[in-house]
Amino acid sequence: MDFDLFVIGGGSAGVRCARIAAGHGARVGVAEARFWGGTCVNIGCVPKKFMVMAAEYGLAAEDAAGFGWDAAKGSHNWGRLIAAKDKEISRLNGIYQRLLHQAGASVFEARATFIDAHTLDVGGQRITAERIVIATGGHPTRLEIPGAELGIVSDDAFYLPDCPKRIAIIGSGYIAVEFAGIFAGLGAETHLIYRQPLPLRGFDEDLRLMLAEQMQGNKVILHPDTTPVSIMAEGDGRRLALSDCSVLDVDMVFFATGRAPNVAGLNLAAAGVKTKPSGAVIVDDNLATSAPHIYAIGDVTDLLNLTPVATAEGHAVADTLFGNKPRQVSLANVPTAVFSIPPIGTVGITEEHAPVGSKIFVTKFKPMRHQISGRQRFTLMKLVVDGVTDKVLGVHMLGEDAPEIVQGLAVAVIAGATKADFDRTIGIHPTAAEEFVTLRTQTRVVGQEMAAE
Repeated sequence: MDFDLFVIGGGSAGVRCARIAAGHGARVGVAEARFWGGTCVNIGCVPKKFMVMAAEYGLAAEDAAGFGWDAAKGSHNWGRLIAAKDKEISRLNGIYQRLLHQAGASVFEARATFIDAHTLDVGGQRITAERIVIATGGHPTRLEIPGAELGIVSDDAFYLPDCPKRIAIIGSGYIAVEFAGIFAGLGAETHLIYRQPLPLRGFDEDLRLMLAEQMQGNKVILHPDTTPVSIMAEGDGRRLALSDCSVLDVDMVFFATGRAPNVAGLNLAAAGVKTKPSGAVIVDDNLATSAPHIYAIGDVTDLLNLTPVATAEGHAVADTLFGNKPRQVSLANVPTAVFSIPPIGTVGITEEHAPVGSKIFVTKFKPMRHQISGRQRFTLMKLVVDGVTDKVLGVHMLGEDAPEIVQGLAVAVIAGATKADFDRTIGIHPTAAEEFVTLRTQTRVVGQEMAAE
């Protein structure tokens, strides 16, 4: 056949899989029809974090007065931010392509679709491969309401010509709360509409409550227990009708209401690849599809849609197939961050999923910086500890530097550290992180009446 491995998709999962497989000596081809690096590099985590940083610089300018600086905040230049973001993304695109070329992979800037189980149409060229990996990622979706086409999705947000003065964001997941922080931080009147009582369904309840409080403090207008009904155009603006009978007049409506796997047009049936009703490709523990020589990795499987998980899966498949190192990727205790303002870092189980008898330790405080800045921003830290083994089952934090701190603590959780291990670790003073190793007072026990905090 033409290739030992052909990868469909040049995002984080696909590029890692192709590069590692080629490094093991396999003849590898990889096709990407849109942009190298996929969602994360181009219209996801990387540019999003630049925009979060832009919003935080404005807040820092306000905080500087408390430290003796006469710093005028001034106005924000949206165009300059987008141009700087585009320049960096272009640089990263080039890096992804160079990594593939340097590894010896054959690169196709074209769309690939299945003809049969071993044959692909790649930009009009017929190509055969012994093994094929589907790494086509996902795309944002809109709600099916009247006027939905008048709203934007996250893909569009990175290319707006101007920052809207008034925006309504629908949803309360990662994307919704992150962009709410961005637009509010850049001065827009920002509304967040969601059907749950609190944002970030699935996260620890204490974090969710604290995030809602902090977002309100950052001037995000929350609309919990509410769903959108319709969108109408009002000149250049938008009129959003809500389920509580209220109406919002804004410049832009932003759907952050979920993502769906990119499988349209792949002709998966011709290859015998089965999918769920959602379109997600069904895989086993080895990431093999219903066609044993065809694999699927990353967001197209809709298992755990995080970039580091996708790259880990790509690496594992390449090692298993061509590196004589068969292995699987565990989705237990995967750390994650939400780059809200302030951000969240979390690893392990939440209190809601902890075994009865688990010990809960919680602390909430105002960081040193804001004792002087005057900003009403707080940090929350939480440990979930097994009541029998003393193992730390969950670490959760909302506050400045939370993702950086929790990344390190994730190593401890994966290694099976106990609360006693945390307690005998000397803290670094003065830091927020030291609070995790000085938590001595138990807040409550799961399944028992809550103790006074």
